[in-house]
Amino acid sequence: MSDYLLPFPLTERSVHLCVDVQRIFSAEGPWPTPWMERVLPVIVTLASRHPERTVFTRFIPPERPEQMPGMWQAYYQRWRTPTREFVDVGLLELMPPLSTLCPPATIINKTRYSGFAEPQLLAHLQERQADALIISGSETDVCVLATVLAAVDLGYMVIAARDALCSSSDEGHDMLMRLYQTRFTEQIETADAEMILSQWP
Repeated sequence: MSDYLLPFPLTERSVHLCVDVQRIFSAEGPWPTPWMERVLPVIVTLASRHPERTVFTRFIPPERPEQMPGMWQAYYQRWRTPTREFVDVGLLELMPPLSTLCPPATIINKTRYSGFAEPQLLAHLQERQADALIISGSETDVCVLATVLAAVDLGYMVIAARDALCSSSDEGHDMLMRLYQTRFTEQIETADAEMILSQWP
């Protein structure tokens, strides 16, 4: 595990992409991630460094299962409580310390795991000529995973902020961090937020 971001230097075009740090994944929501309270201050520090270079995604469930394609319908038949038919829609908002950063930070809603499932995200990154993505958020082994792999496929340099990621499963989180550090060494770097901030101009 490297303590250096090189040979992946961060620049003024590097973007912080924060995945789904919403109330629905906090202790008050139906999909709690136990580490949310621990990582939230770190995420706030990252986002506050350059809010104008920060993008927040929000996972927005459908109102009803039949509004989604294919196996998503079975998914939301099982997890019907978080659909907008039943959930308090206030839980879909960003955690309060982050919502105060918008604007200048950007919010992009998504209906699937990967942030790149919505064309708006790629269009936004291309418009600002992003050269690297600093990834934080929830969950390490679900929406973060899908977003990270999509970013790799698109050719982005990815830096996963180790202490700014959380999951509902410690085992899943640890497994994915090992995967990032061993199988994707040419495309994904992992580092603590302090190291990232020290190299993000």
